[in-house]
Amino acid sequence: MSKETINIQPGVSMLAVLKHLNYHAWYALAEFVDNSIQSFQQNQEALSADSPKLVVDIDIDVTDPPQISIRDNAAGIPLEDFQRAFRPATLPPDRTGLAEFGMGMKSAACWFAPRWRVRTTALGDPVVRTIKFDIENIVADDISELEIAEAPIEANAHFTEVVLEDVFHVPAGRTIGKIKDHLTDIYRVFVRDGLLELRLKGESLVYDAPAILNKPYFKSPEAKSKLWRKEIAFDLGPGLKVHGFAALREEGNTKKAGFGLFRRGRIIEGSGEDGYRPAMIFGSSNSYRYQRLFGELQLDGFEVSHTKDGFRWDDSETPFLELLREHLDSEELPLLKQAEGYRVRKPTSALRNDAIKAVTGAADALQEGLPSVLPSLSDAEPTGTPEEEPPEQIKLASKVITLPFRGQTWEIEIKLTNDPAESQWLILSDKNQLAGDTRRIDIRVSMAHPFMVRFAQNDSDGFLRLAAGIAVSEVLARSAGVRKAGTVRRNLNELLMTALSGP
Repeated sequence: MSKETINIQPGVSMLAVLKHLNYHAWYALAEFVDNSIQSFQQNQEALSADSPKLVVDIDIDVTDPPQISIRDNAAGIPLEDFQRAFRPATLPPDRTGLAEFGMGMKSAACWFAPRWRVRTTALGDPVVRTIKFDIENIVADDISELEIAEAPIEANAHFTEVVLEDVFHVPAGRTIGKIKDHLTDIYRVFVRDGLLELRLKGESLVYDAPAILNKPYFKSPEAKSKLWRKEIAFDLGPGLKVHGFAALREEGNTKKAGFGLFRRGRIIEGSGEDGYRPAMIFGSSNSYRYQRLFGELQLDGFEVSHTKDGFRWDDSETPFLELLREHLDSEELPLLKQAEGYRVRKPTSALRNDAIKAVTGAADALQEGLPSVLPSLSDAEPTGTPEEEPPEQIKLASKVITLPFRGQTWEIEIKLTNDPAESQWLILSDKNQLAGDTRRIDIRVSMAHPFMVRFAQNDSDGFLRLAAGIAVSEVLARSAGVRKAGTVRRNLNELLMTALSGP
């Protein structure tokens, strides 16, 4: 077995500082995948006979000492490319693909680990070569050349394996899940087109596209259903083009909505739970657009950061967003208006979780604030007859609070129900005197009411507090001698069921 060397000067001193880069583990791993895709695409015609698809395997071993390996069946690194491939900041001759800065493998490897090695054999070359990096020794001893270990191998073999040893940033627990989600998104186009099979710890990563909303326009609920997806294409000046699609999710998802912004087939911004959701388009995080709008946009001619985790917008992001918004809400298919106006009832399980939080918040607020209100009101006996208690409904959540005042105990039960047959938003049952001096009030709010379905799915707590305030105010007014105190609430219920629940 013979040995050769390569010169890794100049710039070798920068290897020591690369571990301080502001990387996320998924972006660092993506650098290796980018190199594999670049190698495969540049040699695809020669590889197609025995490797019709690029396969990249990422294995993460967290046992001490932790180790990460990345293997591919691309064309390998030819010996004549070693100087460029392993010397820091040496630009590749072809910068039109995913490997364009000459730093990806070096920066990602040094960020991950103090020691790493590359084992590779090029297509048609009967030699497999290994080169090892020990960053501390290289920098301390100002090493300018590294030995290449060579061994024979079959000429039809072709691969590259990178092994990272004694990993600084060990992916574990939830980070593994995040790596999976981000890499699945970042390379979804290559996987979907059949060019790439990407495996993480033996599992193939496949992007599962969300179902697209197929319903009538919310302003015309009786009209024919339409698929809420449209093609997007516009220019932003010389050499800057945007194309792709935008759509609405059938089921809203706060974590998974948002745009993926692509360049050269790879996501730059918007992977995993970090969907690209600028406020100019999506509004606040509790808006319905924030949950439903998604899409894929290819940006041609735009520059990216050297870590490929963001675009270098300069002054182009605002014009980009203005044009995008204009296209999204054009009259033939107004995605933003539909996202904000269309409503669907949440599943009971989700409603119940929201109801528990809302009823607890409203009860706590009442318990804290009501005693300060009561002293200014009359202690007169209630006039009129209390309303009949409505039939039992589908209860989502309830909470009873007890408030002492002037020798009398007020017991207030707040209930949230989910009965679509109930036409009243707010129901009050004033039970007058129960055991001893206890005054009992039941407040019921329908979460299935059209008004709540349309306006309160993201934040029902505020509406529930308003309902409790109206109900308690009515009881206190009746106690003060106000006749027909329930008229306001009944009129409000009718308005909310009709005019105020519409678009």
